[in-house]
Amino acid sequence: MRFGLVGTGSWARRTHGPGLSAASGVELVGVWGRHADKTAALAGALGVTAYGDYAELLESVDAVAFAVPPKVQASMALEAAAVGKHLLLDKPVADSLDDARALADEAADEGIASVVFFTSRFQQPLRSFFAEIQARGGWKGGWTRMLAALDEPGKPLVDSPWRRERRGAIWDVGPHALANLTAMLGPIVELAAVGGAGGLVHLVLTHESGATSTASISLSAPPLGSNFETGVWGETGTALLPAAETSAIEALQLAAEELVAAAESGESHPVDVAFGTRIVELLAAAELQLA
Repeated sequence: MRFGLVGTGSWARRTHGPGLSAASGVELVGVWGRHADKTAALAGALGVTAYGDYAELLESVDAVAFAVPPKVQASMALEAAAVGKHLLLDKPVADSLDDARALADEAADEGIASVVFFTSRFQQPLRSFFAEIQARGGWKGGWTRMLAALDEPGKPLVDSPWRRERRGAIWDVGPHALANLTAMLGPIVELAAVGGAGGLVHLVLTHESGATSTASISLSAPPLGSNFETGVWGETGTALLPAAETSAIEALQLAAEELVAAAESGESHPVDVAFGTRIVELLAAAELQLA
């Protein structure tokens, strides 16, 4: 399947480009970006065509992978979906509920395949852990702490403007937190949000299963206070999410391969744009409460 890549930033260079190039059944055709010099540089590194016109890229491909800010992704993915292109989306699928719903509706109307790249959901050791947790059952609750230090020297996303707008933690690490807790405890039906100092957000979640969980998320933790832990507890004890042993490149590769499989089979992927839109619904509810 012929893919185009939209975006030339750090995530596109470090993850999407190499992952798409390595994926089985994927032919990376070209790259489009807002800046011609960056587009040419990334396309050259990947050995593909640099496109100066997005419509021209769409004419050349069957699917589009996005590595751009959520507001940009929402409008460009909607344009791609309208002409029948399959979608490999980054999280969150949009930064507004209306945009997310419009994209999900367009994808459904066009009958296209979609996958949203929640990294942990495509890392095999973590996927095996999620499957084991679901099979064991009996879980009463869970938690996640995702306290990131965006300002720590050397961080690749330190200059990401959209992560610094509004409440960046909700829209950046929030999707990962909700996707992981959903994978362990099932769909989330209710959410309560409380704000803390320096952009810290606490979420209390009620799952369809009756279990409850909490998520503490931040992008502005002090470097020595940066902390990540996810777990569940219940009738059989406590289980902690293991450290990922596969890279983000390998995860992106798997996501692309599963998008191809979904397109060929006509079956929806479990982590598709409809799931991504549900995550946006929850994030929007949290933001509204915090406002």
